[in-house]
Amino acid sequence: MKISRLAPCALAITLLVAPAALAQAPAAAATVTGFRGEFLAQQDRVEKEILGLADATPADKYGWRPAPGVRSVAEVFTHIVGGNYGLTGFAGIKPPAGWDMEAMQKMEKNVTEKAKVIDELKKSFAHLRAGIASMPDADLDKPAKFFGSDTTVRGILLIAANHEHEHLGQSIAYARMNGITPPWAAEQARQMKEMMEKMEKKPAEAPAKK
Repeated sequence: MKISRLAPCALAITLLVAPAALAQAPAAAATVTGFRGEFLAQQDRVEKEILGLADATPADKYGWRPAPGVRSVAEVFTHIVGGNYGLTGFAGIKPPAGWDMEAMQKMEKNVTEKAKVIDELKKSFAHLRAGIASMPDADLDKPAKFFGSDTTVRGILLIAANHEHEHLGQSIAYARMNGITPPWAAEQARQMKEMMEKMEKKPAEAPAKK
């Protein structure tokens, strides 16, 4: 029986991706179980990738935008900050003092320096994480309103997670358009190369006798 040359590649990808995914669980998720623990585990991964991309993007690219009227690199990141505060507010996680829609709009326009943007991202992630970690499980099924639509606290948290992932994807597209490789993709490519090189050096096994 012939084994496809793609099989080693598929195995290599599995070996790379699976440990990486398992390594994403945050310390908080170790003590928070159920839906909240699962949420915090995926939250660790998305914020790690957002912060990694924010750090990998040169400071002089923070003002770059793909077209007039479209959010710049800095504005996308600060928009994520606004979502972490504003969206979770619908779930009963009180935003920082003085935070409202006007404050979010001001941040998107005025916070443009790389170091400041990254600092604001970190603070918003910590706020979101602390709010969910301290939330009783019983609150998840409580009814909630989202711009007039009926949902639950759990539903709001899923909206907040979707918002982060949506703009992570946007940021990846921005990075690629500027020749920036996402750090996790670069690391996976490096590991894949090393693994394939080792496999090529390994002597081929003799076919089994029938």
